[in-house]
Amino acid sequence: MIGFGGWGLYLLFSLPALILGLWAQWKVKSTFSKNSQIRTMRGWTGAQVARQVLDGNGLYDVAVERVQGFLSDHYDPSKRVLRLSPEVYDSPSLSAAGVAAHEAGHAIQHKLAYSPLQLRSAMVPTVQIGSWIGPIIFMIGFFLQGALGTTLAWVGVALFAAMAIFAVVTLPVEFDASRRAKQQLVAGGIIIGNEMRGVNAVLDAAALTYVAGAVQAISTLMYYVFLLSGRRDE
Repeated sequence: MIGFGGWGLYLLFSLPALILGLWAQWKVKSTFSKNSQIRTMRGWTGAQVARQVLDGNGLYDVAVERVQGFLSDHYDPSKRVLRLSPEVYDSPSLSAAGVAAHEAGHAIQHKLAYSPLQLRSAMVPTVQIGSWIGPIIFMIGFFLQGALGTTLAWVGVALFAAMAIFAVVTLPVEFDASRRAKQQLVAGGIIIGNEMRGVNAVLDAAALTYVAGAVQAISTLMYYVFLLSGRRDE
């Protein structure tokens, strides 16, 4: 069992990342909410913004769909569909414009075979397995005695490591999509003048959530490695 010292060690690794994650979630929600109240001068909804950016880059075959869920916006490269939440699809706000353009940025990445996006897509099956089975295998191996337990625990660490790598690979993908979004919004005349300040705030806050996710994954991985290294030293 993990004793008091073990829990203290766990908090040492996880608490800073947890605090960062909670703050990032609060930041993105509050920033999105604030800029959702500001209508763009063009008055285009998120769906119209997405369509404009896609068509401007020759992506006429990429559909734009409305999907339920708060900030559930995403681009599906396998089906070539850009899905927007109601708060983005129907809204003519700065927040909606920024998020819609960001997701369209992923479609542009897909068209250009942007290598970090390709790497992230290739990692999805492994990450889906490793994210839930890795910690289970680690815990089973950690509480087993002998070489078999240690080997099994390291297998769990390796599976979970895929999730940490995935989180790191996600960073350039998301940063680049936001960069493309900002360029498209200005070049296409969709966002005018000082409106970009609100869009920048929304996209920068969203980027922080991915940074927090990467920090959380890495800190958890470091905790697992530290536990196993400590048991080996003993």
